[in-house]
Amino acid sequence: DALNQIQGAYSVVAMTEDALIGLRDPLGVRPLVLGRIDRANILCSETCALDIIGAEYIRDVEPGEIVVISAKGIRSIKPFNQKNKRFCIFEYIYFARPDSQVEGRNVYDVRKCIGAELAKESHVDADIIVPVPDSGVPAAIGYAEQSNINFELGITRNHYVGRTFIEPTDQIRHLGVRLKHNANRGYIKGKRVILVDDSIVRGTTSEKIVSMVRAAGAKEIHMRISSPPTTNSC
Repeated sequence: DALNQIQGAYSVVAMTEDALIGLRDPLGVRPLVLGRIDRANILCSETCALDIIGAEYIRDVEPGEIVVISAKGIRSIKPFNQKNKRFCIFEYIYFARPDSQVEGRNVYDVRKCIGAELAKESHVDADIIVPVPDSGVPAAIGYAEQSNINFELGITRNHYVGRTFIEPTDQIRHLGVRLKHNANRGYIKGKRVILVDDSIVRGTTSEKIVSMVRAAGAKEIHMRISSPPTTNSC
């Protein structure tokens, strides 16, 4: 009864004294996968977690499915009425790790394909393709391969700074961007640059990245985003 009252996206894993329980929302917004290592069964949000511990991927937990793992084996329960699937496309664009398999497709490969399509739809003459690291890298590689323009890591990322778009104030977000990224002036100065990023949420990072690349001496800057505009919350 409680689950029927919950609306929205969720993938839940819970443990009791004698069982491991996993459930996925009826719309299938977020992923949940089942794996196995030796005699143990595993539930996790992405297949990369299985790879890290040397576990075998078994299958995706289906939308609206409850999986109960106990000494008796694996039991599947489907208590919800079937609904049209509403998988979140942002898993492919940003959320999932590129080394994961999501809905049967490799995330890195999907992002490269999106970048290649972006090059077909919105090509411009330039000297180098520069990704906004790290999430813009696969799309930028796909764009570079499709357009036959050199791919360069013209921006270095500081991995010890967290996500800037979730910080509470503009001042903190702007400082976070400056701490997080630095332009490689030797590769950018005098060049026509295509910047490729995966998405724009608040625009803080994009604005500061463009200013930073311009200050590094870029002759031209063309921004390309591999996903459609984010217009509403989920």
